Amino acid sequence: MVTLTERAAEHVLTLMREDPEALALRVAVQGGGCSGLQYALGFDGEPQPGDEVADLHGVKVVVDRFSLPYLSGAEVDFVDGLMGQGFTVNNPNAVASCGCGSSFKAEGDEAEAAVAAGGCNTCSA
Repeated sequence: MVTLTERAAEHVLTLMREDPEALALRVAVQGGGCSGLQYALGFDGEPQPGDEVADLHGVKVVVDRFSLPYLSGAEVDFVDGLMGQGFTVNNPNAVASCGCGSSFKAEGDEAEAAVAAGGCNTCSA
């Protein structure tokens, strides 16, 4: 399952207070990005059948069964630095990633990179 740092949980809870329909943080993986897979974070209502659910620092975190193998052991954090601020995913399953960290390739994943050497449209790698 995915973990959530206390700092990330604080930011999620602040954002959830602004959206009364946000009952859970959904962490998922979608096809796309220059490395083949990309992370998706968003708010959701109730969990769907087959979802894994955990309560982490007061945040209900939901992961669908397709995404779970790609995210097992991953940690969602919130960083604030010179290059900007935002949520990041530290994923032990990623064997390669985009320069901006928004997409990754997992071991055994046969997805071809959209841009072999030039990075993606969202970063300058």
